[in-house]
Amino acid sequence: MTDNWYGLIIDDYTAIMPLPCRKKFGINYLYTPPFMQQLGLIGEEEIDANAVIKAVQTFASYGDYLFNFENSFIQSPDSVKSCNNFIFDLSVGYETLYKNYSTNLQRNLKKVQSENLEYYISEDIQQTLHLHRQLQSKNISHVTAHDYHRFKNLCILLKEKDQCIVRQVKNKNGEILSAALSLKDNRRIYNIINATTEEGKNINANHFLIDNIIQEFAGQNLLFDFEGSNITGVKNFYKMFGSINQPYFHWHYNNLPWPLKLFKH
Repeated sequence: MTDNWYGLIIDDYTAIMPLPCRKKFGINYLYTPPFMQQLGLIGEEEIDANAVIKAVQTFASYGDYLFNFENSFIQSPDSVKSCNNFIFDLSVGYETLYKNYSTNLQRNLKKVQSENLEYYISEDIQQTLHLHRQLQSKNISHVTAHDYHRFKNLCILLKEKDQCIVRQVKNKNGEILSAALSLKDNRRIYNIINATTEEGKNINANHFLIDNIIQEFAGQNLLFDFEGSNITGVKNFYKMFGSINQPYFHWHYNNLPWPLKLFKH
């Protein structure tokens, strides 16, 4: 999923920190690979944040890096910003989860029942990725065809381990109105790809899709992870499901030499 990566290792593997890296003009810089929300330190919690920052900046002169929600120690530098990430616990069961839905969401789900939509368990990773790229290309112009190809190959591998979930909502004519591709481990379901057509938006097909995914996995000892968002409309949509915010942390720094520093912000 990344061009190159290195690792910061604390002591005798007390903690590790993956560092996705590129090089330009002979200078290392950190970047955020597409479809990847949180990295950061994994392992021992009591870490000297200043030592970590110094070590990383010695390795790479410029960086955009996402620390995971457990790395709250990294909040102190001015260059670190908190980012929204909404989650909820599936283990409590669907009845309890539904009671936590907003009144507006419950009303929309009742209205969508008249649309005769169908919820499908799909095996077609490529179709869902194609729909996402088709609908979201203006918003994610930095994500290339090669990035999608890499991600597709990862999903194919994870599908063999039952760790890639593809779900779709179709109308009575068999047309896809909304689709989701999620990744799964023994702790969470991660909402990585979500795409809805204009027709689907008009009849709340995505509400229907997420609700059906929740019904399918409710009662399991898992968290549902929406993977965001700071975008107001998306944030409000996620909050409708009774989710809580578990923020992660975006670190940006620029120690490039002059005049390169002037061209990167």
